[in-house]
Amino acid sequence: MKFLCFALIFFLCPLITGAEELKTFTTDGCSSFPDGTGEHVSLWVNCCIRHDLAYWKGGSKGQRLQADKSLESCVAKVGEPEIAKLMLAGVRVGGSPYFPTRYRWAYGWPFPRGYKELSLEEKEEVKRKLDLFKVVINSLVEEFENN
Repeated sequence: MKFLCFALIFFLCPLITGAEELKTFTTDGCSSFPDGTGEHVSLWVNCCIRHDLAYWKGGSKGQRLQADKSLESCVAKVGEPEIAKLMLAGVRVGGSPYFPTRYRWAYGWPFPRGYKELSLEEKEEVKRKLDLFKVVINSLVEEFENN
C-alpha cells in the first residue's frame, strides 16, 4: 500500500502542480549495447546509467561532450579502454538531439529540444523529478528489505 501511495505521488504530482514537460527519468542501461562482458554481465552498466541521467536532462553541446567523455572514462576505468572508445564513437553518432529516438540528448524533454542550457526553472524541475525518483527507489528498497 505504501508503495502505491509513493507511485501515485510520483506520477500524478506533475499533473497537479502544472510542472514542466520533463518526463520521469528512465534508463535502459547501455541501450542497444551490452551492459558488460560475458563473464561480468553488468561490468559498466553504472557508467551507462550515469550517462543516461545526463542525456535525460540535456543541456548544451559542451555538456553533451562532457557526458560522453565521462562515459568513456568510466568504462576505461573498469578495465575496458577499447570498449570505451567504441562506446564513445557510438554515442557521438547516435545520441544527437536531432534524432527522435528514446536515447537522444535531452530525451526527457519534448522533441525537438536540441542543445539548450537548462533555465533555473528547468533545473528545479530536474531536481524535483530526481527527488521523487529517490522516494520511489527508497520505498522499493525498504519494501525489499522487509520481505
